[in-house]
Amino acid sequence: MPELKLSQIWIYPIKSLGGISLPTVNVMAKGLQYDRRWMLVDESGTAMTQRTYPKMSLFKLSIENNQILISYGKQQLSFNLEAGAISKPLQVNIWNDSVSVFEVNPVYSKWFSDLLGVNCKLVYFPEENSRPVDPRYKVNDEHVSLADAYPFLIIGQGTLDDLNLKLKEPVPINRFRPNFVFTGGHAFEEDSWRNFSIGNVRFVGVKLCDRCILTTVNQDTAEKGQEPLKTLATYRKRDNKIYFGQNLVTLENGNVTVGDKITVQ
Repeated sequence: MPELKLSQIWIYPIKSLGGISLPTVNVMAKGLQYDRRWMLVDESGTAMTQRTYPKMSLFKLSIENNQILISYGKQQLSFNLEAGAISKPLQVNIWNDSVSVFEVNPVYSKWFSDLLGVNCKLVYFPEENSRPVDPRYKVNDEHVSLADAYPFLIIGQGTLDDLNLKLKEPVPINRFRPNFVFTGGHAFEEDSWRNFSIGNVRFVGVKLCDRCILTTVNQDTAEKGQEPLKTLATYRKRDNKIYFGQNLVTLENGNVTVGDKITVQ
C-alpha cells in the first residue's frame, strides 16, 4: 500500500468564500490558523453561506503581508489579519449555535452588501470565544470556530478519484472544502480512521461529514447543478444523509506541512 502523505492544505478565512491553499499551517484547537474566523451575517444575524447565496463562491481570497486580500471580479478589499475589534459584541446565529462576534468594519460590510445585493455584516470570531462541538462527538472539551460543526475535515485523493470515475464531468476538491487532502490508501480510507497523526500532530476522527447542496455549486461560476450529490446518493447515503470525508479534532497544537507522513494507529 502506498505511503499516506498530506498532499494539500486548505483554509477558508471567511466562511463560505473562496479557499486558500497553503504549503504549511499552524494547527490550533478551534481549527487551522485563520480558518473560518470571519463570516458574513444577514440582517437577522444569521450566518450566510453558498447554500443560499451561491455568488459567495466568486469572492477569491489570498494572504499577503499579514493582510487578507479579497477579490470579486475587478473589485478588491483587504484588511489586517490581526485587526482588533472596533465595535460592541454581537450575538449571531450559526446553525443551532448562538455565538459572540464583532463587526470588523462597517465600510467592509457595505462593500459585501453592495456586491451581494443583500444587507450584511462582516464579523470576526475571537480565538478565546466559546463554541463547543457536539458533545456526542467530543473527545476532550473541543471547541470550533465558524466552521459548520468541527474544527477540521480530511478527504483522501483516492476518495475524490473514485467519485470522479462515476461522474460525467469530474469535480475538483474545492466542492467539498476540506482542510486536509492526502494521497495513498484506498477510496474512503479516511472513513475508518480514529486515532492518527499528520507529521507529529495527533488527530481524532470523530464523525463522517454529511454533505449538502453547497457541493453542487461550481466554485468558478456560482452555478448550481445536481452533481456530485446525485451520484453520491447512489452509494454514500445512510440514514438519509450523504457522507464524504471525515470530521476531526486535534489533541494538540502544532504545525503540519504538505508532504508530511500520515500514521494511522
